[in-house]
Amino acid sequence: MDSNDDTHHHDQSLDSFGGDSAEQNNFDHLYDDLIDKYMTLSLRQEEKNYNVIEEADIRIRQEEDITTLATILSIPRAAASILLQYYHWSATNVHDAWFTDENSVRKAVGLLEEPIVEYPNTNKVTCDICFEIELPFATISFNFLWSPFLSYLLERFVLMSIQTYIKVSIGDGAGCLMLRCPYPTCIAVVDQDMINSLALKKDKKKYAQFLVRSYVEENPKIKWCPAPGCKYAVEFVIGSESYDVTCLCSHRFCWNCTEESHPSVDCSTVANWFSNVNYYFNSVNWITRNTKPCPKCKVPIEKSVGCMRIMCRPPCNFIFCWTCLGKWSDHENDHDIACNSYKRDKQRVNHDDTVMKQTHDNSLERYTHYHDRWAVNAMSRRKALVDLHELHTVNLQKLIVKQSQPEAHLKFIIDAWQQIVECRRILQWSYIYGFYLPYREHAKRRFFEYLQGEAESCLERLHHCAEHDIQIFLRIVCPSPPPNFNDFRAKLAGLTSITRNYFENLVKALENNLSEVNPESQGDCSKNTEDSAGDN
Repeated sequence: MDSNDDTHHHDQSLDSFGGDSAEQNNFDHLYDDLIDKYMTLSLRQEEKNYNVIEEADIRIRQEEDITTLATILSIPRAAASILLQYYHWSATNVHDAWFTDENSVRKAVGLLEEPIVEYPNTNKVTCDICFEIELPFATISFNFLWSPFLSYLLERFVLMSIQTYIKVSIGDGAGCLMLRCPYPTCIAVVDQDMINSLALKKDKKKYAQFLVRSYVEENPKIKWCPAPGCKYAVEFVIGSESYDVTCLCSHRFCWNCTEESHPSVDCSTVANWFSNVNYYFNSVNWITRNTKPCPKCKVPIEKSVGCMRIMCRPPCNFIFCWTCLGKWSDHENDHDIACNSYKRDKQRVNHDDTVMKQTHDNSLERYTHYHDRWAVNAMSRRKALVDLHELHTVNLQKLIVKQSQPEAHLKFIIDAWQQIVECRRILQWSYIYGFYLPYREHAKRRFFEYLQGEAESCLERLHHCAEHDIQIFLRIVCPSPPPNFNDFRAKLAGLTSITRNYFENLVKALENNLSEVNPESQGDCSKNTEDSAGDN
């Protein structure tokens, strides 16, 4: 690696940055300030402000909370579970409400203190669900965990009807956790003890899963990892600065909005971006389906009349055929020109591309610019993750054998690929920052594009080196003379370090909202832009 080229890369690229020499010097000064502040820093090793929890640990925590509350209030564990669910698993809220007015809480939640009916007799009853007349199931010897409400249920309903009621309720979703008595005027809740006594085995398992999920989803400090199929949850320290978390499944996401980690871009901006994705995507689809460009001026036209003769609006006034986009006068004067016969006409073949490229308004073109670069960097990051996995599973062992190197001496390659993955993520979301950066803030925009361009250029060199230069050392037969592996090590490690510094500068600048740009220079830049526009 030519260290001179990489060390002074930003100096060379300044020549093509644009603007007069005063403005050039201004950006030199801003960049030097950043270098002085952050060049000695590596990518930040953030303090771990979260814990990843397995499902088994969640169940243990849940059981401990239920047991503690049951002991304090001297109530059954099933009742304590219902109270915690009702108050979103906040023991403090349960205590406040319970000791303020226990009766009101019982009524609101559906916990019965006294039996509704006496112990069931042997008379036949009419089931209030299926209306069949049978002996009450309570008179039959069975190993139930008895309760006053369970006695009441079995006094008024046939067992099969109750089981069907519970089965359907559990099948409908998590609402079964606060299931009430099927009798219309009864407010009593069906707790877990009754579910365990009456429900089928698979329904009990499903109910238990709903209970665990509610413990996470109702807890303001815990969220499930959004990765498909992941069963881990992440407990976050509320008040921490960074929402970036990494699950044990290796998925990295923003704990606040559960979207993919988005460095230097806030959650509201990410939400707006994904909203714009749908808006612009639908706009393109609508334009493609419902309009055609005028063959002369390329303005999109929506057909609102029945015949195929279309006249463009003034000042164009071009008259053409809607079907083939040909000149209408040719159809009237030349009977050999017909739209009903198939012809591989270049204009028709490229119609979709024409619509996509020529009918977009400025905002759509601008959106497409940023979206394409956001998407392509996301794709490159995913490919880098695949390459990193291949390095761990295949290529590392090849290098150990072919280069006679211990694994510890090859860590620089892993570091490079990890750096590439992280930098692709930063670069991907920096384009969203650029999309929402006000266009009138010319100095900020140009400084942002400068920092972004420098970082991106350095990343491309690193990515190319890690992806292509290593291939020669993985071949079965090496060229003669063989390349020097130590030279490759020095080049890749150097590029990794330089790229890390460039992206550290970019992240810091974006987090500070490009505050290094002087507001006065911002105004001067805007004025100069307006003056040049007026001169033109």
